[in-house]
Amino acid sequence: MIMSINIKSNNKLKQRHNTLQRRLLLDIFREAKGHLNAKELYRKASEKDPRISMATVYRNLRLFKELGLIEEQRLDEVQCYYELKSSSEHYHMVCQGCGDVIEFASPELSKVLEEVQRKIDFTISKAVLYLEGYCKNCKEDLRESTNLPHNPM
Repeated sequence: MIMSINIKSNNKLKQRHNTLQRRLLLDIFREAKGHLNAKELYRKASEKDPRISMATVYRNLRLFKELGLIEEQRLDEVQCYYELKSSSEHYHMVCQGCGDVIEFASPELSKVLEEVQRKIDFTISKAVLYLEGYCKNCKEDLRESTNLPHNPM
């Protein structure tokens, strides 16, 4: 479940100057169907406000992270992806073909983490799982372009 952000009721954000561009960026995060990198956020924002700059995007990403409104995930060697802070534990898969980021939750993995904490007497504050592979569409495209046999895995 994604945390709802009310810019007027968020005390930390109320202390900051509430600009139209800042609200626009938060609106884009709310409307996003997945993770955004800075360039994609800029592209979407500049479609609605051509005056916005890449520097404004980066400045606000840093502010949103400091305020705990978004999470930054480094899901490949080059790019960071951003998403609204979620109230539920989830993990990420990144398609090596199209770059899509797919979220998933795993009750089994949660149980493993609880067991590790108990057995080792260790408090886990954050668990990061990042998987790379191919989504259904890219797997089909790869299979067709390389004449690979169907692999159910």
